[in-house]
Amino acid sequence: MTAANLYSGHPRVRTINSFAELVAARWTDNGVNALCWPRALPGDFGEVVARLGAGEGIVTLGEARLRTLPLSAAGRAAADAMREDFRRLREHGLDPALNCIHGYPRDEADRALATDVFSFHADRAPFEADTWLCTYHGAPSEGLANEQARRRTEVPETRAVLLRLYGGAEGAGFEEFLRENCHDLHYVLVEGARPFAFGVGNLWRIACDWPGSPVPPCIHRAPDTRPGDPPRLLLIS
Repeated sequence: MTAANLYSGHPRVRTINSFAELVAARWTDNGVNALCWPRALPGDFGEVVARLGAGEGIVTLGEARLRTLPLSAAGRAAADAMREDFRRLREHGLDPALNCIHGYPRDEADRALATDVFSFHADRAPFEADTWLCTYHGAPSEGLANEQARRRTEVPETRAVLLRLYGGAEGAGFEEFLRENCHDLHYVLVEGARPFAFGVGNLWRIACDWPGSPVPPCIHRAPDTRPGDPPRLLLIS
């Protein structure tokens, strides 16, 4: 199955054919809030990860580090593909970061109220902005259609807990508390929801929550990770 066919059942996802098309696309009131450029990139990205060595947490890689890694021809092809994405995004006025992710910090106090990247969430900005991302190695990000999600703050049991944490009553102050702590950006799945994988090598541009946006933000999350899983190589801007 091609990537285009893979996302044909997701009306909020549109597949495109080039970086130029990805840049030129505009959000409209048709509901699409995720753009995907499906790609099968050349090279051995696993070799790049292996050459980086052991680590923990999130390690940010610069182009200089990619250039100096001792790599085979296949590994060099992978590094060059990532450097080319750096170039594309920077020429578009973005500030991309390439991370080798061995593990993310998690909210362990109360998983029902977690606001870490493993929770389905939307990104927010005070001005028009999108999130760009590509997983080159490891488990890819996951998306969720807005119709298959419910804002966590609308779940009565969760809202009651948040009210107790706030220490006050419903009203503008409570809504500001939710916003300041990003609780209003997190979602739970409705019955029958079917998250989808962003895939490896595909470059995505997804909508954020910003004032005046004609579309709802794209709901997504980092994949669940387990001990022994390979590190992720993730480009994000």
